[in-house]
Amino acid sequence: MRRRDKAPGGLLRLPLFLLIWAVTCLAMWVPATHAVILNDHPTSQSFFFSGLLGLFMVSVIGLSLGNRRPRYGMPGQLLSLLASFVVLPLFLAVPVQDTLKNTSFLNAYFDMVSAITTTGADVFADPGRLPPSLHLWRAMVGWLGGLLMWIAASSILAPMFLGGFEVTARGEPGGGGATPSNMQQADPRRRLLSVVRTLTPVYAGLTLVLWTLLMMSGSKALPGLTHAMSVMATSGISAIGGTEHAQSGVIGEMVMFLFMFFALSRLTFSSDTVSSGDGRLDRDPEFRTGLLIVFGVPMLLFLRHWLATLEVAGGEDLGQALRAFWGSMFTVMSFLSTTGFESADWDTAREWSGLDTPGMILLGLALIGGGVATTAGGVKLLRVYALYLNGLGEMERLVHPSVVSSEGGGNRRLRKNGAFVAWVFFMLFALSLAVISTVLAALGTDFETSLVLAIAALSTTGPLVEVAANDPILLWQLAPAAKLVLCLAMVLGRLETLAIIALLSPNLWRS
Repeated sequence: MRRRDKAPGGLLRLPLFLLIWAVTCLAMWVPATHAVILNDHPTSQSFFFSGLLGLFMVSVIGLSLGNRRPRYGMPGQLLSLLASFVVLPLFLAVPVQDTLKNTSFLNAYFDMVSAITTTGADVFADPGRLPPSLHLWRAMVGWLGGLLMWIAASSILAPMFLGGFEVTARGEPGGGGATPSNMQQADPRRRLLSVVRTLTPVYAGLTLVLWTLLMMSGSKALPGLTHAMSVMATSGISAIGGTEHAQSGVIGEMVMFLFMFFALSRLTFSSDTVSSGDGRLDRDPEFRTGLLIVFGVPMLLFLRHWLATLEVAGGEDLGQALRAFWGSMFTVMSFLSTTGFESADWDTAREWSGLDTPGMILLGLALIGGGVATTAGGVKLLRVYALYLNGLGEMERLVHPSVVSSEGGGNRRLRKNGAFVAWVFFMLFALSLAVISTVLAALGTDFETSLVLAIAALSTTGPLVEVAANDPILLWQLAPAAKLVLCLAMVLGRLETLAIIALLSPNLWRS
């Protein structure tokens, strides 16, 4: 007789949202232990009892669902993913508000939504206002949010052809699945468990290596850990107000620069979403497009010094020139990956290029975003590449009306009408940007501020609110309704519009 595989039982029979909730409850005991070591017992009690209360609630709900035969499927997991970004921060904000005591629960909720969506918009302007354990908690929530997107990309979004996979060749009828064949027929729980076992050690190991290298370069323990978590999750959360205040210096920035490459393409750390034979990094259009932007934009800013200031006489300092080039390259990479860290030499780069506030450049980089199925946000490099190929083909047709487009090595990863799908997403993104900025303006925010806030939320690049405008935007001064709108925009930017539309489709739930 043929042996039938048993589906995972026990805790894995619970809904995905309850499992994520239980993980965050256990994670609360890490800052609780950290606070005990620092003799900050009120903070430790807030996190310890919040985690204990959360585990009790998860246990009660799990027991109430024990006798029910659960229905599993992609829509349910996608709904759990949405609940993790909308509902779960209500619980994550409890120890934050209880620790500070002088802030509203809405501010704490906004901060947790910003962290778990890896946006990193800091509603607390002064880092010294927060105790060290709370800084650790904010970085941990962002880190867990990044891990969640790593796992969800392969186990939830790829099988449903969402999150950028709708542009790939595997996302069209007859194109095959974006996941290996042995996972396509697997139970969703079994596939999820397999992805968790595969990617979690990689994610944690890379974070540990980065933290170690930052400490070797001179960074202190807590700032180095928060920066390491933020780089891997592209959250931009810092315990000291940014990497420009870190003691690791240029060496630390170089180390973080190397690890930001993981946000340009999923092929830098895994090939679980591509078929065999397509996993070469040097042929990946996302990685090559990202390299072109990372090195091309700083070069243009660097050359602008001579193109725009030829009439200025004076000697050129080679050291200052190298600092300017490095400052622009690190900042471009940081905002393209939607991390949002600013180089300590960024001011030198701005003075060298002659740009007072190059906010439009940073906004454009954040809108482009990083790679598909990474922790980066934005429109994504693969969609931009698909639109570029389509534009190039249209230009060839203008010159040679009889040209026939071929699926060569450059666009082998894209589906035949991938540019059309990418354009649909881009228009949905632009429509969301217009609606959110209009609503923010209607709530009393000026036009420039509304536009920067909308782009920062939809691209999950929170530090834009501090560097993109002429003056830093103070989030705590916004109206409560505006903060709720930004929370919605951050969730929409993290999960993407197509996934929300898919959840509203009756055909998806019937299937």
